[in-house]
Amino acid sequence: MTERIALPLARRIALAAQGFGEAHPGVVNQGHLRRTVERLGLHQIDSVNALTRAHYLPAFSRLGVYDTALLDQSAWGRRSARRLFEYWAHEASLLPLSLHPLLRWRMARAERGEAGYQRMRQFARDRRAEADAILARIAAEGPLAASDFETSRTGWWEWSEAKSALEFLFYAGLITTATRRRSFERVYDLTERVIPAAVRDLSTPDEADAIRGLMEHAARALGIATAPDLRDYFRLSSADAAPALESLVEDGTLCLVDVPGWPPAYLHHAARRPRRIRGRALLAPFDPLIWERGRCERLFGFRYRIEIYTPAEKRQHGYYVLPFLLDDRLVARVDLKADRQRSTLRVHAVHHEADAPPDTGEALAGELDRLATWLGLEDIAAPAEG
Repeated sequence: MTERIALPLARRIALAAQGFGEAHPGVVNQGHLRRTVERLGLHQIDSVNALTRAHYLPAFSRLGVYDTALLDQSAWGRRSARRLFEYWAHEASLLPLSLHPLLRWRMARAERGEAGYQRMRQFARDRRAEADAILARIAAEGPLAASDFETSRTGWWEWSEAKSALEFLFYAGLITTATRRRSFERVYDLTERVIPAAVRDLSTPDEADAIRGLMEHAARALGIATAPDLRDYFRLSSADAAPALESLVEDGTLCLVDVPGWPPAYLHHAARRPRRIRGRALLAPFDPLIWERGRCERLFGFRYRIEIYTPAEKRQHGYYVLPFLLDDRLVARVDLKADRQRSTLRVHAVHHEADAPPDTGEALAGELDRLATWLGLEDIAAPAEG
């Protein structure tokens, strides 16, 4: 019979799988960071810097105060020190190098013009000579950014021709990120000059095995999830994911379970079932615990939307809003900004959930203190309660 799992247990399983409920290390080292990224499978990258870059926040939420230089070294340091690489996984992401072979099928599809945005696909087919010319220039001159190819730059939503060609080459795995400039602009180089040889020499699994591997990573990172949740983690199509899911159930890696109110759900065989979760954390808008909004509502009864692109007068909770996790519940949301000129963490608004426990304010104050310390900010501006 299908096992029935009550929602509170499903929530604790999901939190434990994501690394919550564990004591923070006294001093975070490269090993702690490596294990966190490997557990999650990826850190999503986003260009908004109202508080700090989004890819730094998941490790802070799980480990506490840490030196972000550890992540920078792993992502963009010397090749011998690299542990991460950039690629399109769940949007633009930093991933452990061990996942590189599992994404080569996506790179191959992109090179054939079968994946990516329409403008990128044009460079795989009709405009391949132009892309090859850019590739040749990088090979000859070394790492280059899109701004090195043109004197003027267009906005994020109107990519230049050079940027589109570079993104095609990036998606196809022919180039990758060598470093990031101070402006956070991506600087590209040939993949063989960035990715360590030991990783490039790993065998390439066929598509079916690679997709199955990604689905298993997603299942382990989520603990308990629906089929759409599992597909979404690495942005897999239904057609690609369905055979992988069937295979994982057949061999016992996943078990079909019943969570009241959910579509059919799947439990990873190694998922922990903690009796309770203790701790507190502020979550980035792009944290894998909450990035799939439907799953967030199912787990926590918490409707969350990013309002960055909403006109100010129409925002409900604020511009850059972080949900606040207290033990096993999302109990508040906080609109935050790092005012670096005045060394102040500005708390524009705090909105408590209707069922937030009485100690929410005190717990949140403690976490805001920790956040300010981590960001190197001396003061916290008084929040506006909501």
